This record gives sequence, structure tokens and C-alpha cells, in this order.
Amino acid sequence: MARGTEPGKPSGAGKDADRKPVSGELDQRLNRLETELVKKGVLKVPAPQEERSGSSASIAQAMKLSSEFIAGIVVGALIGWALDRFAGTKPWGLIIFLLLGFAAGTLNVLRSSGYIAEQGNIKSDGEKHDKD
Repeated sequence: MARGTEPGKPSGAGKDADRKPVSGELDQRLNRLETELVKKGVLKVPAPQEERSGSSASIAQAMKLSSEFIAGIVVGALIGWALDRFAGTKPWGLIIFLLLGFAAGTLNVLRSSGYIAEQGNIKSDGEKHDKD
């Protein structure tokens, strides 16, 4: 074994390898690396605070839509399970109402996202042209 080395360390590891960079050196190296990556187009510049608030609004919208979808399925399944339990129609009530809950959840998501107008807001073609 070479003199001055510890077991488990490579023989080329001397005193310079044992020295750990100070936090300031690491920060400088990290900043240089980020700058080079941005110049090469590999790394994008972090978004300003205003744009981040838009992403939190998107997350809130996604949570709303997913909870509406899941709620429709759960309510349909619970109604079907209750019907099966009291009427003795296992498993048909659960299957039918689970599918109806899926359809209702999908319809709620489409309404909330604006792809389908709500029932009170539907206008005929004649009413649309009268405004023009």
C-alpha cells in the first residue's frame, strides 16, 4: 500500500483530493455552469414570479376538474352499491351506476372547462345571429 493513503482510497488521492471546496466556491462554479447551460440553450431561464402565479391557477383548475370527475364516479358507485344492497341486484346496480357516474363526471369536466355550454346558456342559431 502506498504511504500516506488510507485503505479504500485510490493511491492517486493525495492532500489536494482531501480538500473540500468552500461553499462560496461551489456557488461560483454552479453559477458559471448555469450561465454556460443557458448560453447553449440546454437550460431555460427561470420564470418570473408573475408567470408562476399563472401556473398555480392552472394547478387549481386541474385539481377542480379532477375532483369533479372523481366525485361523479364515487357518487355513482355509492348509489349503485346501495341499490344492490337493498334491492339484491348484485352486481348490476353497481355496474350501471358506475358507468352513469363516469358519464356524469365527464360531463361535469366538459362543462367546467367550457367545452360544453350549461343547459341555461344554450342559444339557438337564430338568437346568435340576432345579436350581430
